[in-house]
Amino acid sequence: MRRRNSGLARRTLHEASLRGPCQQVECLTGLGHIIGAVGWTFMTDCDIPRLVGSIHDADGRACLVVTGGGISAVGALFAMPGASRTVIDAQIPYARSALDAYLGTAVVHHVSGEEARAMAVAAHARAVQLDAGRQPRAATIIGLSCTAAIATDRERRGENRCHVGWYDGTAGKVYSLTMLKGERERPGEEAICATMVLNALAEAIGVGQRLPLALLESEQVIVETV
Repeated sequence: MRRRNSGLARRTLHEASLRGPCQQVECLTGLGHIIGAVGWTFMTDCDIPRLVGSIHDADGRACLVVTGGGISAVGALFAMPGASRTVIDAQIPYARSALDAYLGTAVVHHVSGEEARAMAVAAHARAVQLDAGRQPRAATIIGLSCTAAIATDRERRGENRCHVGWYDGTAGKVYSLTMLKGERERPGEEAICATMVLNALAEAIGVGQRLPLALLESEQVIVETV
């Protein structure tokens, strides 16, 4: 009986997120504090719950590996009921040594499309291994990655940038964005990275919805196939 009630509550939450109004979703899902703290001010409180709910309802599972930025996307996935249907594992190897250990090698170009690609492939291998005994098997097994360098509390050389990748064993993509330095605070850049992560997961898992990406006029996301 307890499981049945829990499932009913989950469906009610997701249906509410699809219906609106936005105020309902904010109080039901617990995503309001994430939206405010991260800087997702360029979208409504409905946008993220709708997308995350659709991701959780899709027939796909993923291992995620995130470093440097985009980490709040993991929180958004867990803030909605149903995360266990989507997320196999989420890793945040923040130190360079931790990322090298995750990959089993040192990538020459840190915070790059090359690194995002290697991370996504490694995450997919991990997903296949960890999900091997699960029945029924998901239609899609995904490795999802994000490596980023964003605004911090010290002067940092190099561009503020984000690279997000996904790989499903046969195909994948890497999305790369260079952000104009000094135009956003850290929460604003984190929101951009997290949005890219959620949109990439949506694409990989077969969900058509996307979150709006608040780019400046001279900023552009470059897409490469894996």
